[in-house]
Amino acid sequence: MRHLGLMNALAPCVILDAPQLAENIGAVARAMANFGLSDLRLVRPRDGWPQPRAWAAASGADWPLDGARVFATLSEAIADLNVVLATTARPRETALEVLTPRQGAARLAALPPGQSGGLLFGGERAGLETLDIALCQAIVTMPVHERHRSLNLAQAVVIAAYEWRLTQDDRAPPRFGDPVPTATAEALLGFHEHLERELDAAGFFHPPEKREAMVRNLRVAFGRAGLTDQEVRTLRGVVTALAKGRGRVLAKIAAAKAAAGADDGAPADD
Repeated sequence: MRHLGLMNALAPCVILDAPQLAENIGAVARAMANFGLSDLRLVRPRDGWPQPRAWAAASGADWPLDGARVFATLSEAIADLNVVLATTARPRETALEVLTPRQGAARLAALPPGQSGGLLFGGERAGLETLDIALCQAIVTMPVHERHRSLNLAQAVVIAAYEWRLTQDDRAPPRFGDPVPTATAEALLGFHEHLERELDAAGFFHPPEKREAMVRNLRVAFGRAGLTDQEVRTLRGVVTALAKGRGRVLAKIAAAKAAAGADDGAPADD
């Protein structure tokens, strides 16, 4: 993974045109917060604003909702933006360029310093109207399967927000927890010898002339695993438990044979 070095790019805003459900607005805020977006603009929310249910649905991602601005018209909501991308699966006879979410995010990330962009999403029932799309500079369409092309509002936002995030930093997150060192060569060799002794006792290395190759294969496999000291100790415990179990089985067999021999030699009852 590479760090793209675009961390100074101005994050786009998210514009929801005529959103209907407070729960969907809250889910959008959660998706925005996940991927570093915070500027939320609402155009004519059906049930007014604020709506407490939105905060409940945001699961703690309150800041996009706390700072959300409400506009009477889409024109007012995008007045300060240089580039607005309309997210829709229905171009409605417009001649705008159609982009994937990744291409759209790249365009927004490449805006010159001081310029800002936005991602426009339509209402849940009907999406964006032709006149809404005509105010934008390009269309973003999700490459969904043709069998079912419908996405809910928060799903569409999370895809677009994720692609934006990748333009800022596409590295995997750091390792969870402190790295654990691998076992020492001494510990690993002790495990190998322990395992091989018990396999010898169990008759695993057969025929004898293949023992060397079989031992080599086992050592290579465990060496490639990058075992930690704790894992080596656990494996040695497993080998010990299996060996003791084999001993108990053999002891039971021997006891059964001894009992059968005693029965054979006992005098018959009168």
